[in-house]
Amino acid sequence: MKVGYARVSTAGQARYGTSLEEQKEKLLEAGADKIYEETYTGKTTVRPVLQSLLNSLKSGDSLLVTKLDRIARSAREGLELVDKLSGCGVSVHILNMGLFDDSPTGRLQRTILFAFAEYERDLILERTAEGKARARATDPDYHEGRKPKFKKAQVELAMRELETHTYTQVEQMTGISKSTLIREKRARKAARESAARAWETAACETGQLSMKDYENLNPDRRTLKVARED
Repeated sequence: MKVGYARVSTAGQARYGTSLEEQKEKLLEAGADKIYEETYTGKTTVRPVLQSLLNSLKSGDSLLVTKLDRIARSAREGLELVDKLSGCGVSVHILNMGLFDDSPTGRLQRTILFAFAEYERDLILERTAEGKARARATDPDYHEGRKPKFKKAQVELAMRELETHTYTQVEQMTGISKSTLIREKRARKAARESAARAWETAACETGQLSMKDYENLNPDRRTLKVARED
């Protein structure tokens, strides 16, 4: 039996040509008798539907996938999976790479092709890292991950309002949640204390502040000292 497997991480992958519908269409064209499908991130090895499929395969069956990254996170992981299946008499047909079985030619072919696949993936990761580095160097507002919900000016305004209003009042005025305001206030306090410690260390090393005076300073006075210097 020819068993197909289609996977996407998110519904948004449709725009990259790897939607479930497109994968299933290609698998049917390749002769799949049955198709398993799931929406699950490829970053984890725990994929329930894939595991169920693998457990159902028996000698003489063939596993069909459109691309290697549908079943493996890396070329090495893919090679290990194909080797395991081949040892059980199951062939693997990766549509954009070819048919891999337990013959000498099949073993050589998959080792070479998987090595190239991993090389290509490494190049993509390298280019992505270089792009992020350029963005960090040229864009002061660059931020990895999810885009901040509020702009810096909005947060600054909220912090000023906290000087004369309660958290609840500021939340109602700005739309910024109380928990976010508390985190921001704590972060700013930690930054001020860190700056105070750095100033004191530098002052001691340069002789601007004697060790005796330093030992007599309390955290609040140290922070005020930094504020006056700024």
